[in-house]
Amino acid sequence: MRFTPEFLDELRARLPVSEVVGRRVKLKRAGKEWKGLSPFHQEKTPSFTVNDQKGFYHDFSSGRHGDIIRFVMETEGVTFPEAVERLASMAGMALPTVTPDAARHEQRRKTLYDVMDLAAKFFAETLASRNGAKARGYLGDRAIQPATQLQFRMGYAPDEKFALKEHLGGLGIPAADMVEAGLLIGGDDVPVPFDRFRDRVMFPITDARGRIIAFGGRALKKDMPAKYLNSPETPLFHKGDNLYNLFTARQAAHDGAPLIVVEGYVDVIAMVSVGFGATVAPLGTALTENQLALLWKMADEPILCFDGDGAGQRAAYRAADLALPHLKPGKSLRFALLPEGQDPDDLARSGGRGAIEEVISLAKPLADVVWSREIEGGSYATPERRAALEARINELSNGIRDEVVRRYYRQDFQQRLQRAFAPESGGGQRGGFRGSYPSRGESAPRFASRAPFSTGGGGRPGGLSTGGRAVGRGPYQAASPQLATSSIMRGQRTAISRREALILQSLLNHPWLLHDHLEEVAALELAHPEAHKLRAGIIAAFSNYSHTDDPAAERDRLQASLEKSGYSEQIQKVERAITTKNVWGAQAGAAVEDVLPTWHQLVALHRQWHSLLRELKDAELALGQDSSEANYGWLRDVKARLAEVDGLEALIEGFGESSGRFQRSV
Repeated sequence: MRFTPEFLDELRARLPVSEVVGRRVKLKRAGKEWKGLSPFHQEKTPSFTVNDQKGFYHDFSSGRHGDIIRFVMETEGVTFPEAVERLASMAGMALPTVTPDAARHEQRRKTLYDVMDLAAKFFAETLASRNGAKARGYLGDRAIQPATQLQFRMGYAPDEKFALKEHLGGLGIPAADMVEAGLLIGGDDVPVPFDRFRDRVMFPITDARGRIIAFGGRALKKDMPAKYLNSPETPLFHKGDNLYNLFTARQAAHDGAPLIVVEGYVDVIAMVSVGFGATVAPLGTALTENQLALLWKMADEPILCFDGDGAGQRAAYRAADLALPHLKPGKSLRFALLPEGQDPDDLARSGGRGAIEEVISLAKPLADVVWSREIEGGSYATPERRAALEARINELSNGIRDEVVRRYYRQDFQQRLQRAFAPESGGGQRGGFRGSYPSRGESAPRFASRAPFSTGGGGRPGGLSTGGRAVGRGPYQAASPQLATSSIMRGQRTAISRREALILQSLLNHPWLLHDHLEEVAALELAHPEAHKLRAGIIAAFSNYSHTDDPAAERDRLQASLEKSGYSEQIQKVERAITTKNVWGAQAGAAVEDVLPTWHQLVALHRQWHSLLRELKDAELALGQDSSEANYGWLRDVKARLAEVDGLEALIEGFGESSGRFQRSV
């Protein structure tokens, strides 16, 4: 629906910003303005202001700013038209009139929504009745509890040809409406329309506003032609434009939950049951462009979680090919592959939330998945084969429509190619295969065929081997000491870095930091997979236990929760990685005056370090392509700034006076 500027201006004039914001934020008068705690970040000191005269809010902690429509969109995770409709209802304003044809069309859709809702109630009542015993048994075998069945409005379509038709007919619903809604099978060649869904467990499918628009039915008989049957295309339902569990997942993702895409209805239900509320699934088809657009409206990097088999791998590759042309700055995908032979439902039932978190923490970026596919199992012993690989890689990156993303993908793939085929330092010709070519009778160099998304011997996709013998330490030789210990060379080292360990130790000993810095913690780049895993465990544990104002009790509860969840090994690795006791602010019992500056310094240095490492990659790549004095100067400058960051590490040890550092030293 299109809203005129005059209508929107009147809507803003009728509703003071403080009235709309005040439904969600406790506001206090401060002169001509109102102040309160930010609804976007956890904070203790109010930094959120509302000005009714100017008609806007401003959040100093995050920089967010807008009017009442923007506030509803950002806090409730709805679209612009939905926000306007909610505010119009709140203001008692009628929505703008539309053309007669559009009005009739909209009224027809409303009628079909009612029909679908009545059908869902019938299916739910049948599931709860004596006729639903077999379906309840199936759901029990899948560990889907009655409360979960109610949450997802699940039901059962009886094994009768006219059961739903007769029920809705008794409520005055015409058969033509049932056919149009996709509930009956009818047509010129069907004299008497009959029920589409029979003897199936029913999964209602909702739109982004929570209205039922279709059904998916799971057959209970083994000899049925289709195990899963979806509603056909209708005025309400276009399967390529929607996602199962979209309505609730959108709000969960808006509240900070990771957006995860799985393959089926039961997988979604299992994931939600163990705490992953922002889980969705395509509706019986491979992921479509419209579904991808829906995902990117909810999250910048949705995680696609596929079954650990060949079909799952192929689905991942199809999704990667679909996404590549549409990538935008900040918009991409990550891919998680489950253990062989398991789907999300299996893993959630056997391992619970922790098992899912472990899989999600190892999700691979889109670029890694594409590279892994292109080199997997290939032999590149000749220049022609390497040229063919480079041509394929260039074709893929050229298909990216956004110029900036396309440029960075070209750089990334070019770097991977150079590292894969550049000579070992100290000998060989430029552009040759890294490592010795085999002598006559030996097998040709090739990229080892591995499980999808595996890291090979060197910890990154695309490890090289010569007849099964690893080349060097791994597939890539770091061009500098900094790169050798960076996240770029992830997997080349076994210990958690000192700085990452100190960050995690600070959270373990001072979990109250998470009250104000939760989003900051979640966004930090952590190089070591065990650090990733422990961070996820800390965040999950923090969100699950009750909090107190006693820092020591808070710390004990967190550590007890982590040990109970099986994170003792990761905690020990953190302790082993810290070789000094001079960082007082990270230790238990440190004063708040020491903890906060230590934390801010650690995080600032960590971000600066990773930013410089990325720049170092670009500088080394530029120098490899053009050994000009300018590129040498750029590389020297980056290395000098990295050395400065190393020097600033010592500043962290300067904090500690409030914690009694000097008295203890004496």
